[in-house]
Amino acid sequence: MAGRVPSLLVLLLVFPGSCLAFRSPLSVFKRFKETTRPFSNECLGTTRPVIPIDSSDFALDIRMPGVIPKQSDTYFCMSMRLPVDEEAFVIDFKPRASMDTVHHMLLFGCNMPSSTGSYWFCDEGTCTDKANILYAWARNAPPTRLPKGVGFRVGGETGSKYFVLQVHYGDISAFRDNHKDCSGVSLHLTRLPQPLIAGMYLMMSVDTVIPAGEKVVNSDISCHYKNYPMHVFAYRVHTHHLGKVVSGYRVRNGQWTLIGRQSPQLPQAFYPVEHPVDVSFGDLLAARCVFTGEGRTEATHIGGTSSDEMCNLYIMYYMEAKHAVSFMTCTQNVAPDTFRTIPPEANIPIPVKSDMVMMHEHHKETEYKDKIPLLQQPKREEEEVLDQGDFYSLLSKLLGEREDVVHVHKYNPTEKAESESDLVAEIANVVQKKDLGRSDAREGAEHERGNAILVRDRIHKFHRLVSTLRPPESRVSSLQQPLPGEGTWEPEHTGDFHMEEALDWPGVYSLPGQVSGVALDPKNNLVIFHRGDHVWDGNSFDRKFVYQQIGLGPIEEDTILVIDPNNAAVLQSSGKNLFYLPHGLSIDKDGNYWVTDVALHQVFKLDPNNKEGPILILGRSMQPGSDQNHFCQPTDVAVDPGTGAIYVSDGYCNSRIVQFSPSGEFITQWGEESSGSSPLPGQFTVPHSLALVPHLGQLCVADRENGRIQCFKTDTKEFVREIKHSSFGRNVFAISYIPGLLFAVNGKPHFGDQEPVQGFVMNFSSGEIIDIFKPVRKHFDMPHDIVASEDGTVYLGDAHTNTVWKFTLTEKVEHRSVKKAGIEVQEIKDSEHKLETSSGRVLGRFRGKGSGGLNLGNFFASRKGYSRKGFDRLSTEGSDQEKEEDDGSESEEEYSAPLPAPAPSSS
Repeated sequence: MAGRVPSLLVLLLVFPGSCLAFRSPLSVFKRFKETTRPFSNECLGTTRPVIPIDSSDFALDIRMPGVIPKQSDTYFCMSMRLPVDEEAFVIDFKPRASMDTVHHMLLFGCNMPSSTGSYWFCDEGTCTDKANILYAWARNAPPTRLPKGVGFRVGGETGSKYFVLQVHYGDISAFRDNHKDCSGVSLHLTRLPQPLIAGMYLMMSVDTVIPAGEKVVNSDISCHYKNYPMHVFAYRVHTHHLGKVVSGYRVRNGQWTLIGRQSPQLPQAFYPVEHPVDVSFGDLLAARCVFTGEGRTEATHIGGTSSDEMCNLYIMYYMEAKHAVSFMTCTQNVAPDTFRTIPPEANIPIPVKSDMVMMHEHHKETEYKDKIPLLQQPKREEEEVLDQGDFYSLLSKLLGEREDVVHVHKYNPTEKAESESDLVAEIANVVQKKDLGRSDAREGAEHERGNAILVRDRIHKFHRLVSTLRPPESRVSSLQQPLPGEGTWEPEHTGDFHMEEALDWPGVYSLPGQVSGVALDPKNNLVIFHRGDHVWDGNSFDRKFVYQQIGLGPIEEDTILVIDPNNAAVLQSSGKNLFYLPHGLSIDKDGNYWVTDVALHQVFKLDPNNKEGPILILGRSMQPGSDQNHFCQPTDVAVDPGTGAIYVSDGYCNSRIVQFSPSGEFITQWGEESSGSSPLPGQFTVPHSLALVPHLGQLCVADRENGRIQCFKTDTKEFVREIKHSSFGRNVFAISYIPGLLFAVNGKPHFGDQEPVQGFVMNFSSGEIIDIFKPVRKHFDMPHDIVASEDGTVYLGDAHTNTVWKFTLTEKVEHRSVKKAGIEVQEIKDSEHKLETSSGRVLGRFRGKGSGGLNLGNFFASRKGYSRKGFDRLSTEGSDQEKEEDDGSESEEEYSAPLPAPAPSSS
């Protein structure tokens, strides 16, 4: 019966006077009436709850006011009134908690909290009116930032006037020293109206029973959606110890579309959806939690204590502002028969490495008790360092168990406002080989020698930690460096970059035909090459690559559009009645257009100011071939600005790069078809895009179906290096170079693959990925070409969504982040502290990826139990080569490309 009472209380979460916890009856009469908040030294930063940022933005620090829970499974609540009366928007959340002390936190928005006290037991309720969940955190989940242009609306006539923070203290053993807890969350708010309003859709079970010893128990939830369209961009799963996997879907016309699937034993963050999902009126939302009752001696019910269970799926969405609804719930299963056709993946637990399982409150779990002796086995010193749970524990270990550092950051691991400078100084001492904060330094050669050994050892450990824990996205899995003496004038970029969609650019809504090519002219205008009313599908070519739809005639509209980069106005257009299936586009230093047509099997040079037709044509019209005078579906052109040499990637049915003189005379060719699953240098499977690096004398090729980039010397055609990352997946569609940086975009993953379709920014010298990016408006379906300007503006054209996006490159932003499907995983604040030797020479900075120096961002993101890789497990279905089974009208762009053999997994 004790488990059933909490199951009823959970229902009250969305109703007035709700609470989430179950406590003894005596605790209900307890209430805290303090009118002022007592702050201890452990509550650094909480004395300024409102922090101005600029004229429109401010931050709120919502914290527990120094509480000491006296028994396990205590739920404390506290409230804070919105400091402005006008409408505001929450655009960023940063948790200030550690799972050492906090089981989970929820942040609600409402008009009146259940108490006016400094804090209170949540048994008394959270709000007297309807409580809307704004944020949820558990298991050391990293910070979450909303996509640009999206915010939770608060204040004004319709928004919440109060924030109510609920903190669940599951295991209070950490409070044996009677320290006061100040866990909470920091919010970034803006007064600037947001075009898209965020909301939360909570799916939760209220009646699941998990029989003792039962191996597999499914808990299903489903509701029909009956509101204006919502666009899902993130999800979070939540169970306790018995949960194995939680999956959520949109079901439309019998088709199941995945919203999110994750192990609840991983950090319970808001993960980006695998593919943007829109939910419309009449759709069914369905979720399944898979539990096991093994190890339990009695049935487990839904409830609020750690020995109970929960089955929750939080869906974060946005809607147009005029139709926005801030909070919706589903607690029923209105369509149980539908689950007969649920995808099999929903029944398969996600494997979790033992070192990533967030073990918490194990003193309450008999299944964990037996493991405690094993966990307490002595470890070697290096194992002890590598196995610490959070960033500051690692630093504390590195700094020699400094008690002040350990104490402050054990209970406030993300609180660094007043201690960051000390840490920076001490780490600087490590780098400079000075003593680590010892106040009892003594003179003498023996002592100095001991210090040197100590420092050397700790430096070794620190660099081992960084190299061991660095996330896989920052590694070049296959990269052959240039020979000594080469590439010496290549600018060095350190990773202080971040790509964001330019949301004020209206060009995203211009819908030409299939966008096959994008380029920039000498005036920095955007030029688009599109297919008008023609499409490339399974009927376009026969087995010999001869175009089969010549009867349609050439495209009767202008296929080349010159676009104003600021307002997306069409400045000029051309290319009418010339092309059948446009593909590649590049522009030389004189402003001439170089285009390819895969139906004509030709390359054209066009003068944009000459209306009389092409000034140079390479290849034979409608004649595929592989000799010096023929192409077979050529893909792209690059023209050397110094020599005028013409390079053509050829193509879908040839696997070569062909060089011509400036006048169009054949010079040479190189490359061959790939053989086997491990292609050699110089082998290609669809060389799809070219990028010249003139000052290094290199030509880089997007080897599309081999999922890599190959670079060659333009004079000798000698292979220089390969750039290949596991996050590319199987395809690299297009590349673009500006001094120091290489931009790329991959393709939709094959069935069963996990790598998402996204854009990449790489340090050209090292090949290291320093940022990834996706759009906020619409989504990548088959991004086909990319071009970057030297000011960091990037344009990307998609051949399936007929869309061109504009992205801007920001350098040295205040908070570094890695974009994941519209969500930013925040890294440690970029520090401008320089590490200098006694002579003043700069040894390095705290920088992001690509610097080669101390990378605290990666170090923090790689702490045990949190891997940035968890945010990379995004996938989409289908590929540009395979017709979508659920949509017969989907074009088969690049259909004639051969299907690649399954590639081996890459690290």
